[in-house]
Amino acid sequence: MVHIILAIQLVQFTGPDNQPISVNPMEVVSVRPVRKTDHMKGNCIIHTSDGKFVLVSETCDVVKKMLLEEEAPPG
Repeated sequence: MVHIILAIQLVQFTGPDNQPISVNPMEVVSVRPVRKTDHMKGNCIIHTSDGKFVLVSETCDVVKKMLLEEEAPPG
């Protein structure tokens, strides 16, 4: 019998109403700042590979840094 163990490392962000949000960095396709014309609370929009988006309080610079840190090999 062969056992396969998969681990997904999620990155924790903060939603516009201070709710915790977990994002799989492998599913992120782009990030962009919220524009005034978007009429949404938050600072950064994270677009995912399933066509959805997540609105977070962190700036896009912080989001990118956190996503890159998670993808970097340990060492």
